[in-house]
Amino acid sequence: MKLNYSVNPNPEKTSKAMGRELRISQKHAHEISRTIKGMKLDDAKTFLENVTTLKQAVPFKRYNRDVSHKRGMCAGRYPQKAAQQFLLVLENAEGNAVYQGLDPEKMRISHIATKKGITFKGTFPRAQGRATPNKHETVSVEMILEAQ
Repeated sequence: MKLNYSVNPNPEKTSKAMGRELRISQKHAHEISRTIKGMKLDDAKTFLENVTTLKQAVPFKRYNRDVSHKRGMCAGRYPQKAAQQFLLVLENAEGNAVYQGLDPEKMRISHIATKKGITFKGTFPRAQGRATPNKHETVSVEMILEAQ
């Protein structure tokens, strides 16, 4: 399955990166992408590192049913696995910017989108007394950094 970017930015001022078929929650991916959109590159990296070390929570605005409030903010959680995957995609975009000759300190996340990926089934027959098959949801993340 070929994934294309949903926007066509100016190639002289932007760098792109995509994480395909990441095994993270689609809801967590949506909330993280909504939070870091528009952030500077360094701010987004420190935010994601703080989420993985449980120092800062991600505010949940859309998928917040039965989510408790965190100190100083609304409902939030610490999606560590998703934050680590987002950090890898962000570092990939930073590397692409350096390769293109752009200054990563002046870059800002101008576009970020998450798309539902395929659902993997296990490689083995799974019945053996179980009623449901073993499935894994995946998410594809596209990120575009723009020079300011």
